[in-house]
Amino acid sequence: MYNYTLHNHIHLSCKQHGLDLNGKDNLFYTRLIANTAAIRELYEEVYGKHPQKEILFDGLIETIIKAHKERPTALLKQDNKKEEKGNWFLSNEITGMSLYVDRFCGGLKNMPAKLSYLNNLGVNFLHLMPVFQSPEGESDGGYAVSDFRKVDERFGTLEDLQALQKKMLAENMYLMIDIVLNHTSHLHEWAMKAKQGDPVYQDYFYMYDDRTLPDQFDQNMPEIFPESSPGSFTYVPECKKWVMTVFHHYQWDLNYANPAVFNAMLDTVFFYANLGIDILRIDAPAFIWKQLGTSCQNLPQAHTLLRLIKQCVQVASPGMALLGEAIVAPKEIMKYFGTGNYTGRECDVAYNATQMALQWDALATSDTRVMLAAQYDLLQKPFGSTWLTYTRCHDDIGLGFEDSSITAAGFNAYEHRKFLKEYYSGVHPSSPAKGALFSINPKTQDARISGSLASLCGLEKALEQNDPLEIELSVRKIIMMQAQTCFIGGIPMLFYGDEAAYTNDYSYLNDPGKSYDNRWMHRPVIDWVKNQRTEVKGTIEEKIFSATQKLISLRKKISVIADRKNLTWLTPHNIHVAGFLRAWDNKKVYCLFNYSRKAAYITWYSFKEHGAVPVKLYDHWNDQRVTVGSDYEYLIIEPYSFCILEVVD
Repeated sequence: MYNYTLHNHIHLSCKQHGLDLNGKDNLFYTRLIANTAAIRELYEEVYGKHPQKEILFDGLIETIIKAHKERPTALLKQDNKKEEKGNWFLSNEITGMSLYVDRFCGGLKNMPAKLSYLNNLGVNFLHLMPVFQSPEGESDGGYAVSDFRKVDERFGTLEDLQALQKKMLAENMYLMIDIVLNHTSHLHEWAMKAKQGDPVYQDYFYMYDDRTLPDQFDQNMPEIFPESSPGSFTYVPECKKWVMTVFHHYQWDLNYANPAVFNAMLDTVFFYANLGIDILRIDAPAFIWKQLGTSCQNLPQAHTLLRLIKQCVQVASPGMALLGEAIVAPKEIMKYFGTGNYTGRECDVAYNATQMALQWDALATSDTRVMLAAQYDLLQKPFGSTWLTYTRCHDDIGLGFEDSSITAAGFNAYEHRKFLKEYYSGVHPSSPAKGALFSINPKTQDARISGSLASLCGLEKALEQNDPLEIELSVRKIIMMQAQTCFIGGIPMLFYGDEAAYTNDYSYLNDPGKSYDNRWMHRPVIDWVKNQRTEVKGTIEEKIFSATQKLISLRKKISVIADRKNLTWLTPHNIHVAGFLRAWDNKKVYCLFNYSRKAAYITWYSFKEHGAVPVKLYDHWNDQRVTVGSDYEYLIIEPYSFCILEVVD
């Protein structure tokens, strides 16, 4: 919508900053003018009644212009290349790994030397877990940030991070880091000033003189860490006030009802963009807006703020995509891609946490019916956006799928969840897994699951018992789980150590800063002598590494795997098998996964329900040609195995 007054104001602001509107800055200027009306509209939605809205809106525009002026030439060129590709992050040629720099290789200075290891595996996209300054012992794994612009000395320096980014750019690799929008450390400069009584910075947080409002908030706000940090407020003796601390007592929630906070954090977004970050992972976006009488999660204003950030980013740093780390139910996660006029215009990427949890459900039960019952909601993801798919990550495994999906599969929801918790914590007598329950809520008995991919798949226990059959089955489980993650659509993200069959690391128990959090058992310290075993034929490490390498290579080779919203689930002719079709541009690939420890039989009719009936198939994984048989005949899939079957002439 054209608004003369607004656009003229923007035009004058650009000229005052000395931009070359008809030359090198023309593309930026065009994007700014094209998006100004949307930026203003979204700003008015949340800040329309704020007494300083005009001054702070001018500040927002200044922030966008400043970000463009400071953007390095190399990144401007990269923006143009990505714009020409269009939604570059949908590609089947991108595979990522998430890692803790210090636990992976000691520090940022050592990371460039490890790129050859990652390139050999096929990984060309890195997610570095938080590297910015956070207090030792009160860091929450780096998510309690005390300085958003200073790399913690435990990891190195900002110059080390910039050197890594430049090397990655030269090698056509992508980089993702986190921004913690919801909160700061209590030792952040803003929090320190608030403690000292500065009213300007006290308004950057939710601070109250007594428990009246905190008690009202607590009536509707669920506890995130009921064991270690019950409640949502912490008393601050320095200023004799209560501050909102939804996560841990040392993480102070930012008050986004104050537009000065939004502007300050948007400036931080652009700081990261101009470091050359390709995807910015927005941590815990569901929590960024608080409103009395609600759960303070997934509120409409949170989505408005994310859309506002997206509009600003696509003006000043269009090559940077946004990932919303919202680990919520499928119906809620869809909203983070945008709704209404902003469908596909909020977050570009989101975690498919539900599918991850469903895979673990199927592995424990050898039954894929819960997985299939949950797919309708997941298929609503808009075209042009994508998932980040994963089997394992730094976090716990939450059983984040609806009770209705469990009921639809014929199970009792309470008993089913109880079984899953017992299975993966190793309590159930039939379980080969070695994990642990995390964040048990004593009131509801809700809990999440910790443990490495290998240990949850039974490898740790099988090795302890020296059981060759169980070792072989656990290796198959690991590879099958990673295969479904690779081919289901989205950007597959490995978790470091999984490619080399790392089992649980219990050394965290000796660290007072970590011993209370059993998630550290699946955040290993890499032993590079052990990793050399990935090159020794026949070792477990080599089997897992080579299989992962092959999966990534096949994914890059098969263009139909790119995320074009081209996924169709196959009719479940066998409850042990999850199967789907990826089809695009006259190409078809059938992917089938057997979640049972017994061979599974699939009628050939499964391949005849979607358009032209195939005659010949090529199994990319097993390297064999297959002829489609009669409906009464069967494709046989070995225990915990899979097929990647492409239709061929």
